[in-house]
Formats: sequence, C-alpha cells, structure tokens
Amino acid sequence: MSDGDYSRLLALRTGLRRFERWSAQQAEAAGLTAAQHQLLLAVRGHPGEEGPTIGEVADYLLLRHHSAVGLIDRAEAAGLLHRERSRHDHRVVRLRLSEDGARRLEVLSKLHMEELRRLSVELPEIWAGLEPFQRHHGLPTK
Repeated sequence: MSDGDYSRLLALRTGLRRFERWSAQQAEAAGLTAAQHQLLLAVRGHPGEEGPTIGEVADYLLLRHHSAVGLIDRAEAAGLLHRERSRHDHRVVRLRLSEDGARRLEVLSKLHMEELRRLSVELPEIWAGLEPFQRHHGLPTK
C-alpha cells in the first residue's frame, strides 16, 4: 500500500466520523438521541406497505433484538412511534411513526440530504483514489 492509500483511508474514515458527529448534533438539536433518529429513519425507510418488525429494525440498526425493544419502548413512550398488529398476520407487530416522529424525521432528513450534497463533492475524489487498490486486491469497487 502507498502513502496515498493510507491518506485516502484516513480521509474517508475521518469524514465518516465527522458526518456521524454532525448527525448526532442535529438529532440532539431536534430533541432526539442519535439512536432515536436512526430508529425513525429505519421505520420510515423500510420498503413495503407495512412498517418494519422489531427484528427488521434490529437488523437495520445492527442491534440485538432486546436492545431494539428497549430503544423502541423509549421512542414509543416519547410519542415518536407506535406499534400496530399486522393486517395480514395479527401475531406480527409492525412499527409506524407518529405525526411528531414523522415531522422530526422530515426536518432532520432534509438537513442530512443537504449535508450529503455538500459532501458529494469531496467523497468521489477520496473513493476514486481507493478504486485502484480495490481492483488490485480483488475487492468490489462499488
């Protein structure tokens, strides 16, 4: 690996950490924890007509099931989302955003899209610099 490879990896990792910190600060300003913000995004971003199950949310957030349940319990108590029985299988519990949760997520998502547009100028240069290394070592480039 070249010095440039290490520099690009450092720039990418630093940029990701800065984005995560910025995101957590935005969530806090909106009255949410970073974990609540990610939970709301997992619920809203879930594909399909019905909301996600607790297990699906745990997968999205890389959490154990019991940790996801605790996060969901706290978000539900804060009025950010609610549980519903599936229309197709009443044994299955699905998650839906409350009006307040949806409103807060929309505000945060607009801010995040603006920040990602700003970062899109920097990231392709860093990523492109890593592609020769990835090809050389048989790693996926996209």
